[in-house]
Amino acid sequence: MDLSHFPPIAERLIAWQKQHGRHDLPWQNTTDPYAIWVSEIMLQQTQVAAVIGYYQKFMQRFPTIASLAAASQEDVMQHWSGLGYYSRARNLHKAAQIMMAEHQGVFPRDFEAIQALPGIGRSTAAAISSFAFGLPQPILDGNVKRVFARYFLVDGWPGQPSVEKKLWQIAERMQPQTAMGTYAQALMDLGATVCVRSRPRCANCPLQEDCGALSMDRVSELPASKPRKTIPEKTVQMLVMTHGNRVLLQKRPDSGIWGGLWSLPELELGQDSQAWGKQTMGLDGHAPASLMRLTHVFTHFKLHITANHMPVAALPLQAQEPGWHWMPLDVAIDAALPVPVRKILQALAAQQHGAASAKQRQLALV
Repeated sequence: MDLSHFPPIAERLIAWQKQHGRHDLPWQNTTDPYAIWVSEIMLQQTQVAAVIGYYQKFMQRFPTIASLAAASQEDVMQHWSGLGYYSRARNLHKAAQIMMAEHQGVFPRDFEAIQALPGIGRSTAAAISSFAFGLPQPILDGNVKRVFARYFLVDGWPGQPSVEKKLWQIAERMQPQTAMGTYAQALMDLGATVCVRSRPRCANCPLQEDCGALSMDRVSELPASKPRKTIPEKTVQMLVMTHGNRVLLQKRPDSGIWGGLWSLPELELGQDSQAWGKQTMGLDGHAPASLMRLTHVFTHFKLHITANHMPVAALPLQAQEPGWHWMPLDVAIDAALPVPVRKILQALAAQQHGAASAKQRQLALV
């Protein structure tokens, strides 16, 4: 790709960042590679506003590589619950354990060693290298792809390998050898605050004078959107089985959707809940009652959930097998749960609280 006719952009971006960039995010103003790594993983496919609270609580609970490596996966997942893309948390945990075993508990400085850790791709490794060690490695996250696609008039969806290759060539060519961290932050800030997807603030952009998309009136076209596909939809029944104040939860496998989290038993819609409870768990359940319906949207599909509440008379030994746990409802709500499961349990708690309050009012009238 011929870039000879494009002027250097690093100097303008660095000057802009110093005056207009973000400087007060909780993971900034540090060269601690551990803190930078955690923030970069959390920021993958997640907006800054959603990350800040999680990051602060996560770092308070796991302030060092050693503390994260020594924690249980359950504890790590609980502090990630609600942030989504849970493989990120599992990879963080695994990478911390690898650093304790292979790097004496010290975050590696070598770029290849950083990239070899679970969950760290080239751009994330580059960001860590730039911010923590001041090494000149080009970055290319989603925001940077958008800036480059517009400024350099790169057609096509950035997720397509041939397009991504062009963008990496640009990133390598434009990479300065000084002030690497400031330059990397400038690219990220520009994409996050000015060169945004919808309604970009081109009048405030330090690259507006020679931006290809702006001069050709193609800002709204670039970068090209991902080719649309029909989003598959799945409908399931989640069974909320309770005994007194306890609810039955199932630990999901580490791989797949909601890997490593606690969830509710899933049945096909219309499947006989009482028969399933008897045959699978040896439980005698009362007739199930509808609790709530909700839809949860993943990246690749929609999940329609019908939650039914089925109290059971007694707890047989089967329920104590590995992977199943009768957990107090108030404890379960704060456990490592997928977002829709937490909503279901919160609805159950609200229903029980309402029923208890009604009963107290009736007794007061007697």
